[in-house]
Amino acid sequence: MRDWRKVYSSSFEHKAEIVQAVLKDNGITSVIMNKKDSAYLVGEIELYVHADDVLRANQVINKEAL
Repeated sequence: MRDWRKVYSSSFEHKAEIVQAVLKDNGITSVIMNKKDSAYLVGEIELYVHADDVLRANQVINKEAL
């Protein structure tokens, strides 16, 4: 994941999936990484996009107020 950058994180998986769907609708490929501890359910769900798409992804996320 060397060329991928985090653009969003949430403690709720469904929110990350919504953001991922909106990015996909805008032609941006993204990957969700679940960094929650499975025993205690603490941590974050992180959404990554390719480094070339970071600016556009942030614009989409901010525009949609996600």
